[in-house]
Amino acid sequence: MVFSSLPFLFGYLPVVLAVLKLAPLHARNFCLFLVSLIFYGWSEPVYIVIMLISTFVDYYNGRMVDKYRDDRKKAKRFVWFSVIFNLSLLGFFKYADFFILNLQALGLPLSPLNLSLPVGISFYTFQTMSYPIDVYRKQAPVQKSVVSFGAYVTLFPQLIAGPIVRYKDIAEQLDHRQETADQFALGVQRFVAGLAKKVLLANSIGALWDTISALPVREMSVAAAWLGIIAFAFQIYFDFSGYSDMAIGLGKMLGFEFLENFNYPYISRSITEFWRRWHISLSTWFRDYVYIPLGGSRHGRGKQIRNLMIVWLLTGFWHGASWNFMLWGIYFGVILILEKFVLKPILERLPKVLQHGYALVLILLGWVLFAFTDLDAGVTYLKMMFGWGSVSLINARTLFYLRDYGLLLIIMILASTPLGHQLYETKIRGRRWEGVMPLLIAAGLILCTAYLVDASYNPFLYFRF
Repeated sequence: MVFSSLPFLFGYLPVVLAVLKLAPLHARNFCLFLVSLIFYGWSEPVYIVIMLISTFVDYYNGRMVDKYRDDRKKAKRFVWFSVIFNLSLLGFFKYADFFILNLQALGLPLSPLNLSLPVGISFYTFQTMSYPIDVYRKQAPVQKSVVSFGAYVTLFPQLIAGPIVRYKDIAEQLDHRQETADQFALGVQRFVAGLAKKVLLANSIGALWDTISALPVREMSVAAAWLGIIAFAFQIYFDFSGYSDMAIGLGKMLGFEFLENFNYPYISRSITEFWRRWHISLSTWFRDYVYIPLGGSRHGRGKQIRNLMIVWLLTGFWHGASWNFMLWGIYFGVILILEKFVLKPILERLPKVLQHGYALVLILLGWVLFAFTDLDAGVTYLKMMFGWGSVSLINARTLFYLRDYGLLLIIMILASTPLGHQLYETKIRGRRWEGVMPLLIAAGLILCTAYLVDASYNPFLYFRF
């Protein structure tokens, strides 16, 4: 079940909100735990067992770390047990077939397991693994209720696609959250905004990417290839940031405040800035639990470069068990290192428009690596973007796409900047126009519902991660 589906919007969500509202305060975490398990097991009930095992293991690890708080050596054993357990769990389900197929290509008589990937395992294993680490570092209190800890792990708003919510960020809210009418209203507003980004924008532009990426070479043009990857860039942004908005909105409805996961990444003027604005919860997780423990920038330039490359290799591999994701991570790792040690003073002297153009071109090239798990297909697409072979600069098909999607592209360009938010804050919020917001929210929900009733195309790109 995904948020942008009619069963969730008009079945699951209203029932859950009613149950949690009617439940006594002392039982709300228990109810939240149960309804989240139902949400998770909607399509693959068998994997509830995996999630429960992960929950109980890290609950136990956290308790043991707290018990041996004064014996750092013994406490650290339970931290390492958590790390090894969670990475083994993630590695088995997500990466076993990757390694088997590569060993098979080397001639070893192995057969892939063909296991289906438990939904959200990349997110919840990182969350549960960070809990005993933070308890060990004395950055988070230990949770003595297994039910409350289970409610945290299975919390359905952020369960299958983040943002990665660390226990220390919501520990107080978990046991003493405040639910107000204003907070609920803001949650509804944020949820519907995210739903519109996903359903009306990401799905619409995704159809263009699917069409262009499937074109044979003889029908492609340089302009079409660039238009296609621009469409993909918008699709993945509005798809994932829309889902994050929905998660944050649902959290507000339930009394939780989740940290932001996106901050208008396409306005960046460098790749360094881009990764401060894109999937913030993942970037900060790798910074706090991999980069800094490896030494960060504390032991000279050579080790800092090593640490950065390790982080970005792992970042790429986290996204998928495929060589293209690893190359994608290495690609951005190399650029970030170059920006840090070579390009920064050069970029700072350029006009802002050139800085912005530099960042966007490199981001788009990176999305080609991300989009094609077939490396040969990705290389072919890159060649078409730069006119290699007999690809024309522009053709009638490209003009047709521009005519049909031109208005949508303009809307998406504007929507990917903070202009709308600034307009709301300066011209609408707190003024008489704010009374129109409930009507706009209702209209947005009706429009999204109409789209979902008629549409058969409703992918979610980050669902597989």
